Amino acid sequence: MAKYCDIFWSFFKVGSFTIGGGYAMIPLMERELVDRHGWLTDAEFLDQVALAQTMPGVFAVNMAALAGHRLRGLRGAAAAIVGNILMPIVFILLLALFFRAFRSTPWVDSLFQGLRPAVVALIAAPVFRMARTAGVGWRNCWIPIVSALLIWLLGVNPIFIVLAAIAAGYLYSLVARH
Repeated sequence: MAKYCDIFWSFFKVGSFTIGGGYAMIPLMERELVDRHGWLTDAEFLDQVALAQTMPGVFAVNMAALAGHRLRGLRGAAAAIVGNILMPIVFILLLALFFRAFRSTPWVDSLFQGLRPAVVALIAAPVFRMARTAGVGWRNCWIPIVSALLIWLLGVNPIFIVLAAIAAGYLYSLVARH
């Protein structure tokens, strides 16, 4: 069974070394929870990602709460949440103190420009891995592509995409049963 300090330390590392927000944390969380400690299986991790996305609030905190709770109950959730948010809070406070002085510095702007592609890669890598785990293959890979294009090019509200996916999944399950 996971110890509170192990849970805290795992999520502290994830929160400390991730740039780009909650979705960029997915590969680090997966490495800690599934690969390194074996606290969750691939399927359980995928389920927790899906559940964390449906919950209101910050995705990274939702993931920490779900994983911590699964491992050690309410105290485990608290250890995971505190570990996950401690370093980002410290970093944001320090950044807020010094941002005005460095705001118009060209090297700071270049630094953030250079981080953007890295963040995209950090988000894309787990998407492809989770797609494989969820059974997305060549026959149904058009669904996320069409969804992304509808949102990006036509400005369709993502809520309508989700509602359409729910309806299509329900209809598919009805047809598959018969």
